[in-house]
Amino acid sequence: MKDIAKRFKENPLLSPSDIPASREGLEITCLLNPGVFQFENKTWLVVRVAERPRQKENLISFPILTETGAIKIIEIPKNDPDLIATDARVINYKGVDYLTTLSHLRLLCSEDGHKFYEPENYLPLVGEGILETFGIEDCRVALIEGTYYLTFTSVSDNGVGVGLRTTTDWKNFKNHGMILPAHNKDCAIFEEKINGLFYALHRPSSVDIGGNYIWLASSPDGIHWGNHKCIIKTRKGFWDSKRVGAGAAPIKTDKGWLEIYHGANENHQYCLGAFLMDLEDPSKIIARTLEPIMIPTTNYELSGFFGNVVFTNGHIIEPDGDTVTIYYGASDEFVCGAQFSIKDIFLLLRD
Repeated sequence: MKDIAKRFKENPLLSPSDIPASREGLEITCLLNPGVFQFENKTWLVVRVAERPRQKENLISFPILTETGAIKIIEIPKNDPDLIATDARVINYKGVDYLTTLSHLRLLCSEDGHKFYEPENYLPLVGEGILETFGIEDCRVALIEGTYYLTFTSVSDNGVGVGLRTTTDWKNFKNHGMILPAHNKDCAIFEEKINGLFYALHRPSSVDIGGNYIWLASSPDGIHWGNHKCIIKTRKGFWDSKRVGAGAAPIKTDKGWLEIYHGANENHQYCLGAFLMDLEDPSKIIARTLEPIMIPTTNYELSGFFGNVVFTNGHIIEPDGDTVTIYYGASDEFVCGAQFSIKDIFLLLRD
């Protein structure tokens, strides 16, 4: 399989030990899948920080948020007959699914795009209300007409849906609630209106009829979405045979809207690929890569909290107009950087 990514030599850029936990009694298990934006001449990451209590022998313990925002710790003996704990990310107890960690979003910035730090006076974004009691995850950022739109995964025992908050200064936020209900995630809003409408990619999921496919939706205001169309499906026998999902906001080029997306196979290997949409009607797919453009190959991509994973939902287009700097999650534990050439991606696209 192809891999045309030029990884940063400093990778991993961020590891769980690099930033402090949000509160006493918790430890950071993973740093994952940052949203990316530029603000005040800096590159910023909206990093998903996954935390849990330090694990005790013969117990599984994990935090959840109450409806009021307080953290509650649940402890379950590993030998409890009602516990199913075969996945590092999700457990089932008495018929109810829980996440093994609680995620919030943390802002970090950098002058050079390589060395990141937490600036003062920028607060974390945390789950709010009954639909976010298991946390918020995997933020994507779109800048549209001076407003930053933050779409992220809202998780609770009610299911997994898409939340939206907006800001202009990254200190004051408006919470628009859940804009796409469960089960849905991987929502990336285009950074330009098309014929007066907002457009977004998203990923509703089905365990029976259908599958984990990429859909397109439009909106008059960026909040209320409709005209849903399925545009990218999984491919049997390919690297993206089990699930596909959008990365960051599509990149506008003279050939069409270019989207870098993730796909996974039956062995839970996550790779990156690309597809191209028509500029005036993004429901029309012009081309798609047969092979991935990035696969897990390094130690930090192959081994971690959940290994064999590269996953991106944030990038920067460099001044040359051809270089795309992506920031990505590796093995569900580290934050890394890499670069692609748009011209090189185009060479791999097929009708």
